[in-house]
Amino acid sequence: MKPTLKQAIHQQRVALAERLSVPLGRLAEQCAEVWGDREALDSVLEAGFPTVPHCLFLYALDSHGIQISDNVSVGGLLPEHYGRDRSDRPYMREGVPSWGFLLSDAYLSLRANRPSLTALQVVKRNGRTLGYLGADFDLRDLPVTAELYEESADWRQIKGDAAIRGTVFQQCRVESLMDRNMDVACAILEELMTEHGMFQCVIHFSGSRATIWLVDDPYRYRILDHEVLADPDVCLLYPHRPYPEEALIPRDRIGDLLLGMRRLRLADETLYLRSGSINVFNGMISLTFSCDGTHYMSWREFLDKDMEFWVGSAA
Repeated sequence: MKPTLKQAIHQQRVALAERLSVPLGRLAEQCAEVWGDREALDSVLEAGFPTVPHCLFLYALDSHGIQISDNVSVGGLLPEHYGRDRSDRPYMREGVPSWGFLLSDAYLSLRANRPSLTALQVVKRNGRTLGYLGADFDLRDLPVTAELYEESADWRQIKGDAAIRGTVFQQCRVESLMDRNMDVACAILEELMTEHGMFQCVIHFSGSRATIWLVDDPYRYRILDHEVLADPDVCLLYPHRPYPEEALIPRDRIGDLLLGMRRLRLADETLYLRSGSINVFNGMISLTFSCDGTHYMSWREFLDKDMEFWVGSAA
């Protein structure tokens, strides 16, 4: 089973914490021996800085969050941070676990306004808490230890603009230029997707256009307006490409998906489809309705549902 987004983030944080806690724990023991002596602390932190991988800044804080050392960086000491009150920073408002190490949630740094996180290691001597050893990290510098996250194929429903939802029963579908030419538009899109390397499309039924992505140029999208979607000659512009072997949607089901979207567009005059998308590689489709709510689901789930499921017995 693929991990959820939250589970994937948790796994990445656990891997980072395991990598950082040991060197910070050792350094905290050394700091405890010279705690309260600014120069001695700076020396210990400078010597230990290379042992903390990917660290941006290293410093010591008393139990109230007041900095009692200079900042240590790859460029050396930054004395202007001595005496800084960090008690209101996000990482100081999190509770340090009983084992004495905290890897904070990500936050935006004050210095560069970039996603960052801080590791806090409790410093103790003779069982008494003296303060904390702090290490700041820029998320750009941290390694990604997990595989690239893959979007879940589970059905997701996301509510849209509350203003649109509140007036949905006061509106009625207005026939678009694409509605008037739906047979040809859907046939062209099916041809492009099955024979000409189009792997994703977003069909704006209400706006009479489609945004498409091609395997030959995947980083740029193209816009096909209603005039193009009424002219089969557009297929001459794109070279023939075999249907991708990696596609999760079978080639012979693309037409069924387009037909299902067309039916949802025309099935009801109040609750109707405004736009839909198909991606053959992840096997997902999306549906955005007149209430501005959007559904994300696998292509199989979509085809398993009939019109009554979507718009009730009026279908």
